[in-house]
Amino acid sequence: MSKKNQYWTAIFGICAVLIAVFAVATVAYPEQSQEQRSNNAAVGPPERFATIMERMKADKPAIMERQMDLLNARYDLSDRPTEGVTMSRGKPIQQGVRVKLPQGVTWNQLASMTPDEIKRRNVFPEGFMPLPHPNHPEGGMVFPKFMIDEIKKQEERNLTRFDLDFDIPDHFLPEFPPAIFLTTRSDLGDVSKGQLITIDNYYETFSSILNPKQLEAQM
Repeated sequence: MSKKNQYWTAIFGICAVLIAVFAVATVAYPEQSQEQRSNNAAVGPPERFATIMERMKADKPAIMERQMDLLNARYDLSDRPTEGVTMSRGKPIQQGVRVKLPQGVTWNQLASMTPDEIKRRNVFPEGFMPLPHPNHPEGGMVFPKFMIDEIKKQEERNLTRFDLDFDIPDHFLPEFPPAIFLTTRSDLGDVSKGQLITIDNYYETFSSILNPKQLEAQM
């Protein structure tokens, strides 16, 4: 067979395969019926972002109230700092057990019960249960106000959420900005120098402390 005949034979073979594939696809996936198209159309276009934002803004007070009710039911949220015990830059550390017990149960009583008895009497402290996200269906990160303000000041980025606020009281949170201690240079103490480390000040802060390899690894 000549090369020309071989060429056209190959072309016809490819066309035959494509026609066969198209025929199988047509049988396997027939065109949607009018009813199916109507059902799909009934879903409608996605909700506009402006509409979503207004709805979530309106829902925010109720969501935050629900979350704070949950926190107050589980924990003692009062501000009770320990005298003479502070974090690196002086913020007091809270004292005492904050998980609340069920009505009429003491810690000693709970300690003397078996796991089965605790389960049967339903007295396991809810404060030891997983704490849900303030708005679990939406999820996402939530930042305390002092962090939002500092990021906005340094980077002109606003991390405020229109649908949610941070729910843990400030007196339970670590110091901000956080202190940074390098295991390789413990002699330097807090290398953050009391400032929040961002993309804008990272190199300036660490260029004289870390070597080039460490700087590249951390960037």
